[in-house]
Amino acid sequence: MAKKEADEKKKKHTPVVTKKSLQFFEEYINNASPTGYEWQGQKLWLEYLKPYIDDYFVDNYGTAVGVINPKADYKVVIEAHADEISWYVNYITPDGLIYVIRNGGSDHQIAPSKRVNIHTEKGIVKAVFGWPAIHTRSGEKEQAPELKNIFLDCGCTTKEEVEALGVHVGCVITYEDEFMVLNDRYYVGRALDNRAGGFMIAEVARLLKENKKKLPFGLYIVNSVQEEIGLRGAEMIAQRIKPNVAIVTDVTHDTTTPMINKNTQGELFAGKGPVVSYAPAVQTNLNKLLIKTAEENEIPFQRQASSRSTGTDTDAFAYSNGGVPSALISLPLRYMHTTVEMVHKEDVDNVIRLIYESLLSIKEGQDFREFSKL
Repeated sequence: MAKKEADEKKKKHTPVVTKKSLQFFEEYINNASPTGYEWQGQKLWLEYLKPYIDDYFVDNYGTAVGVINPKADYKVVIEAHADEISWYVNYITPDGLIYVIRNGGSDHQIAPSKRVNIHTEKGIVKAVFGWPAIHTRSGEKEQAPELKNIFLDCGCTTKEEVEALGVHVGCVITYEDEFMVLNDRYYVGRALDNRAGGFMIAEVARLLKENKKKLPFGLYIVNSVQEEIGLRGAEMIAQRIKPNVAIVTDVTHDTTTPMINKNTQGELFAGKGPVVSYAPAVQTNLNKLLIKTAEENEIPFQRQASSRSTGTDTDAFAYSNGGVPSALISLPLRYMHTTVEMVHKEDVDNVIRLIYESLLSIKEGQDFREFSKL
């Protein structure tokens, strides 16, 4: 019975992502776009998006926006963030080792033995996060990796040699891990948080163009910068666009892997569909539109509650410009802020479908207030 149901489910799911789309997705993930230095990734994203939009612009800090129907008064945003967590060079020792600080929520515990790219004006400098061998720790009290004891080795023996390579305090550092498909089921790589979101909103634009859908409003496809250090890019671009509605997509935790407490984190599964959020920043009637759209189009979805804030760009849009009806559609992800982030292929397809169908359900000038007069 279980096998029959699985077979029927497999037949029912029609992939949205094309071979060409997947090639872009891989290139986009493999490109480094650390917080504050997203320019190269934004160029790749806009090049892919340009055939499907009427216009685009980029702000001073690098947030990129594709626009469909730019002259329309009523404005709808679909948004993701483009930046990834990284490190900064903080101190170079006299013997040529490098100590770091975070740029975003980088996890010190996964750093030892990782290969990295140090981004300099002279180009990429390769390095590794070193760690004492297990043999040398015999009889000693084990030290866990901490920000104060992880360090980079780029093969130099003096500070001067390091600096001659172009490395200086303030250079940004990213992991070199790249995209792969695991068991024909999961996309895996660093920075799926949240370049998967940028990919998905670009696919929505592609579907609108290919299916010749005419929207009764202006659509702003927004790839924001600097989310990982406080939603800063979204704050800036919300003030510029002044949208009437915002649908944000980001990742959330698949809570079914070990060492995650479902009592506090909820129960969410990669492979069981997009996650619709409940939170003060999520506008109730816009959220109901998303849920109704999912049900009418037989798109599987899950639910998540967030205390106080969503922690995503949804909050920045919701509380801008006197209040913008905003909602969040999340992509379940395993192993967030590691180099092996995993998302299910079907979830990616279904987030794209849900955003696409929701846009087709929004009317020009739609008022999402519960009431305006008594």
